[in-house]
Amino acid sequence: MSAGLHLPSPTTRRRAVLGRRAQLLAGASVLYNLVEAVAAIAAGAIASSIALVGFGLDSLVEMASGLVILWQFRAALPESRERQALRLIAISFFALAGYVGFESVRSLVSAEGADHSTIGIVIAAVSLVVMPLLSWAQRRTGRELGSGSVVADSKQTLLCTYLSAVVLVGLLANSLLGWWWADPLAALVVAGVALREGLEAWRGDACHCG
Repeated sequence: MSAGLHLPSPTTRRRAVLGRRAQLLAGASVLYNLVEAVAAIAAGAIASSIALVGFGLDSLVEMASGLVILWQFRAALPESRERQALRLIAISFFALAGYVGFESVRSLVSAEGADHSTIGIVIAAVSLVVMPLLSWAQRRTGRELGSGSVVADSKQTLLCTYLSAVVLVGLLANSLLGWWWADPLAALVVAGVALREGLEAWRGDACHCG
């Protein structure tokens, strides 16, 4: 959207509709990411894949982000919780970046390779289809509502999409080409993106709705 264009302020009735939609999308995200987290972390632990475990942890972070949105919109005036919601989402980004970054460096230094994981490859591939659609719906709702926290939540979901692609490439490179370093390197990319998005959410730059 160009700098000179602004979304019109929604009416009170429209805001109520958008608020309910934001909650439904957040609820769907929480349920999906709960299943994804359990499957990815279990598969990652079995295969000793830091990228896959990080992917599962990102799903937990995304689930926490969705819960923050549900908490925010339980208030009579969701806008009153906007800043708190953004800070909580930012903290979840920082936690993910810190853990995945540390484990990635440790894995690279110790030259620990991951085993093949068919389940991990399937999980990452499915998320590449589901997550972009969910992120688009969240972002569209958040922008019309003028809610930086909802847009930040959509970025969490979009990060999961990026992570799916990076993890999928890393798992395939490790399995097909024997590139043991592809797994922790993929995880490092995710940690960097998570850190950037966390800084944006903390500063309140997540919406760009104007």
